[in-house]
Parts: sequence; C-alpha cells; structure tokens
Amino acid sequence: QVQLAESGGGLVQAEGSLRLSCAASGRTLSSYATGWFRQTPGKEREFVAAVSSGGTITYAADSIKGRFTISRDNTKNTLYLQMNSLKPEDTAVYYCAADRVAAITIPSLYHYWGQGTQVTVSS
Repeated sequence: QVQLAESGGGLVQAEGSLRLSCAASGRTLSSYATGWFRQTPGKEREFVAAVSSGGTITYAADSIKGRFTISRDNTKNTLYLQMNSLKPEDTAVYYCAADRVAAITIPSLYHYWGQGTQVTVSS
C-alpha cells in the first residue's frame, strides 16, 4: 500500500509559480512510476507529467512543456511539480499517482492516488 498526500496548491495570478508536493508513505516511491494528473469539472482526468520508477525518464504533456518540471526526491519520498508561467487554463485539481505501470501517461492504470490539491490561476 502506498499513501499519497498532495500539498502546495492555491490561488495565483497568471504568470506566477507554484510548487506542488506529494508526500508518500507506506512504500518507497523509487519503486514506482509516479505522475501528476489534473482534472476540471465535467472533464476526464488529464496527464500532466510523470517520472519512471528508476527516476531516469520523465514525460510531460505538450501543454506544460517548458513551464512545468516534475522531480522526485527519494530521500524524502516526495514527488514535486514545479509550475512556472501559470495560465488560467492550468486551473484544476491536481492529483499525484503511483503504480508499477508501463504506460505511465494513462490515469486508469494507476492504483494509488492522493486526494488532490486545487490550483486556481487568475487572469
């Protein structure tokens, strides 16, 4: 079992920055592929970024490339998402997830999820 807890969301103006954290307990994240997803009301959960279980490969959605950076600190058992140059369309609930999956951009393949943290970007 892996328990995940996100933090760091909030209200920020356009072009601002936020750093989301996802603290894990129960298992070490280095054994899992880990990712960030986001969801807005009435829409499906959307892939944002992910890092492979070995931590050597990162993946990012086209919409956030060059603005968001995913990283993982195995010593703290924590996943991060640094978000810069935020846009109003980035407004969503952001979730972290973990699992031993091959296709790590697909949310339905993840077994472990956090409760989500709200990010609101004002124009």
